[in-house]
Amino acid sequence: MKLTASIVTYKTPREELWTCLESLRRDNVDCIYIIDNSPDDSLRNLIASHPAAGIIEYIGRHDNPGYGTAHNIALRRALDENTRYHLVINSDVYFESGTLPKIMGYMDLHPKTGLIQPRIISPDGSEQFSSRLIPTPFDLIGRRFMPGFLSTSRNRRYLLADRPPHTTLNIPYHQGSFMFFRVETLKKSGLFDERFFMYPEDIDISRRIHAIASTIYWPEVTVTHAHRASSYHSMKMLRIHAINMIKYFNKWGWFIDPGRRLYNQQILNDIAEAKHFH
Repeated sequence: MKLTASIVTYKTPREELWTCLESLRRDNVDCIYIIDNSPDDSLRNLIASHPAAGIIEYIGRHDNPGYGTAHNIALRRALDENTRYHLVINSDVYFESGTLPKIMGYMDLHPKTGLIQPRIISPDGSEQFSSRLIPTPFDLIGRRFMPGFLSTSRNRRYLLADRPPHTTLNIPYHQGSFMFFRVETLKKSGLFDERFFMYPEDIDISRRIHAIASTIYWPEVTVTHAHRASSYHSMKMLRIHAINMIKYFNKWGWFIDPGRRLYNQQILNDIAEAKHFH
């Protein structure tokens, strides 16, 4: 197969999932894996009634093994099927027809690209800056707990918010709402690290791919992400976020992380050079 996709659901709003599936169907995805981490399979009837039902494989994981673990179920299928590309997408993402063929065209022309992310906007049209520096502990603490007047400058740097618009860049971290993978690269980098239940698995896999291939921000196409940021509204999700970020920094290093320093400096240099030519 040329292109597969996976969506992990958990008590997902039906209209939201329907819209995402419609975007995938219009762009001729070969197979859509829905890994349902909900406590029941109430979404199964919705999926069966969708026009894309013929290309959907529903996989119920009502034990809720986590976000990365669930996507790995689909990624292993993609590896077994020798699929060329696989899209990890959140159910709250949608896009215009023709978006995925354009991304595949870029990947076909750039075989050293292992991961690509397009420009991602909110429903109101504002930029989400989802391609970022690899975070330090201070970046994440500042975003959540420091007063805005103290954290604004550092936060803009972390989000690469001042990069030249419409410039293609090799950025080391792509947020997990829309990750377009070259499956062949995943054979070398490995899949999502299943020790992370939720949140830092996208940082971890982005940087592992970045170490062996290009991880490209490509703003020539745009997708919309109706981001809910659940950890900002739920103490339970905040606790899950904190626990998993501790696991992440225990793996890669809290204050000494040579890869983070190298990759972040490289992209900051690239942005400075790009701004010079604008």
